[in-house]
Amino acid sequence: MTTQEVANKLVELCRKGDWDKAQQELYCDDCTSTEPVEMFGPKTVKGMDAIREKGKKWAGMVEEMHGAEISDPIISDDHFAITMIMDVTYKGAPRTKDKELCVYGVKDGKIISEEFFYAPPPEQ
Repeated sequence: MTTQEVANKLVELCRKGDWDKAQQELYCDDCTSTEPVEMFGPKTVKGMDAIREKGKKWAGMVEEMHGAEISDPIISDDHFAITMIMDVTYKGAPRTKDKELCVYGVKDGKIISEEFFYAPPPEQ
């Protein structure tokens, strides 16, 4: 798949809320994932097991997911970017809309890296 095809498929699956299928179909086994803060473990993790574990930690913080808005992708050679706005209620917190920029690297038709940019939550 081309970078455009990978991007389009990721957007399609994310808009359906099928995050697991997106990872299974589109990510390479040794993909890296980088966050701006060490909220779910190290800022950068490598490998699908570590990425899935990070996702479980995030899901464990969520009381209710109300929906998500996923932008159309912007493509640049072997990278693409999307924005996500997640309407979510975290445990013990008021409902909020988390906004982030997501940048993905693609090689040989698979996502090899993901990096998220967002304002870190306030210190509690």
